Amino acid sequence: MRINGRVLVVAGSDSSGGTGIQANVKTITALGGYATTAVTALTARDTKGAMEIQPVPASFVQQQMRLALTDIGADVIHLGALHTAELINAVTDVIEELAPGLPVILDPVAVTKSGRSMLDQEGMRHLKIRLLPIATCITPNLREAELLAGMDIDDIETRRHAAMMMLTLGAKSVLLKGGHGDEDPVIDLLATEDGMTTLTYPRQSSRHVAGIGSTLSAAIACYTAQGKPIVEAVKQARGYVQECIRQAPGYGQGSGPVNHAVTVQPMSFA
Repeated sequence: MRINGRVLVVAGSDSSGGTGIQANVKTITALGGYATTAVTALTARDTKGAMEIQPVPASFVQQQMRLALTDIGADVIHLGALHTAELINAVTDVIEELAPGLPVILDPVAVTKSGRSMLDQEGMRHLKIRLLPIATCITPNLREAELLAGMDIDDIETRRHAAMMMLTLGAKSVLLKGGHGDEDPVIDLLATEDGMTTLTYPRQSSRHVAGIGSTLSAAIACYTAQGKPIVEAVKQARGYVQECIRQAPGYGQGSGPVNHAVTVQPMSFA
């Protein structure tokens, strides 16, 4: 497999390997890209949840980004967990200085699957005013979309309205994920300046779905780095994630990891 597409991943670490920067790197590698990283937080966690979180100083996150961008370079920047206004501003400053105009895929990690808040009100405000205007695509779940759009979302029509509302905040495209709802098939909405695309896929009954948001956004970033337009990148990424869930290894006592290596064939070098 030839390496095609460089992605700088700025996200938090997950010691269980199923979410965050570990899921991002596995995804990008499995899809033929090359990942560099800037770690924003360290977590001690397992498949049942995080036991402890240690934030990385914003200045050190900036140093990681600068070295990655000025040496290997990047075709796309992928942003995951940015937990404070200070960190959001620090990351945006580096992008505006060293990578203006580079595609940015933003996974606005504000609310976890369990409902835990990951970003305070000030952080959300800076996310809107600093990052959304430079984002090529944002990938909020339903709860994050409510916070970003400032409205309750309780049916498909309000989802459409919320997606269009987020476009007015500056993002070039919005993938409003429906996985946190209860419908089957699941409905994702992709809003762009050209209109709204409705994407449906079957809901898989599995507890092994850790990090599917991280995996999906990283896959979109990798396909974008490889030159695919956003609609095609999203469709390809969703197909990849569905297969990752289907072939999950069944590890862990909680929400276990998916199988990021579905594209990888074992080889013998003897």
